[in-house]
Amino acid sequence: MGWTSAPVLGAAALAVVAGFAFHATEKRHRAPMVPLAMLRQRQVGVSLAIGFALNAGFYGIIFMLGLYYQQLRGMSGIAAGLMFVPLAAVITSTNLLSPPMAERFGRRWVIVIGQAVMVLAMFAVIPLDADTPLWLVLVLLVPTGMGGAFAVPALTALLMDAVPADRAGTASGLLNSLRQTGGAMSVALFGVLLASDADGTGFSLTGMRESLLAVGLLLCATTALSAWLLPRDGR
Repeated sequence: MGWTSAPVLGAAALAVVAGFAFHATEKRHRAPMVPLAMLRQRQVGVSLAIGFALNAGFYGIIFMLGLYYQQLRGMSGIAAGLMFVPLAAVITSTNLLSPPMAERFGRRWVIVIGQAVMVLAMFAVIPLDADTPLWLVLVLLVPTGMGGAFAVPALTALLMDAVPADRAGTASGLLNSLRQTGGAMSVALFGVLLASDADGTGFSLTGMRESLLAVGLLLCATTALSAWLLPRDGR
């Protein structure tokens, strides 16, 4: 429909109005669903931003590679799905490694390192083309799973420590909501750019590289915020 079409502009306007209405309602209510004061806490705000960026990177690249395997490499849906099995194994093992590493070195550095690994993964995938060996694609995908799986357990624990016990459910819900929003928005971004100038394949390598660069820069920003603003002890 195009960026300036009535449905697109109407949806954008509705989102802005809904955001202001939510803020006004929560500010006035005696028992707000999301206490705005909690969002102003540095540790909470930074944690939510990190969660958004991590899922934007992870789900964006998963979405992109699913199309890359099928539309550019001609693989079947089943074969493309099987290409993600090694990634699932890496995520499981790295999730188990994260808590003891956070206990030893502090959550802050585990979160910073996890994001930095994902940044490197985003930039490493940028040169992919239709002739890249599939084994190399698999190798490049591994750091994506490692980075997110390394950071998320420590991030969740850090956020829970930043809020009162009676707000733990609210904080957990906010983190999950922001993470899923990041994934949804990155899929939308990747989808728009991948479909542009696709030369009949339905997949634009230029759009892929622009998407990866955008999400990589977002993760660079949250990595810097983590190193600068999260508690030094991180435990």
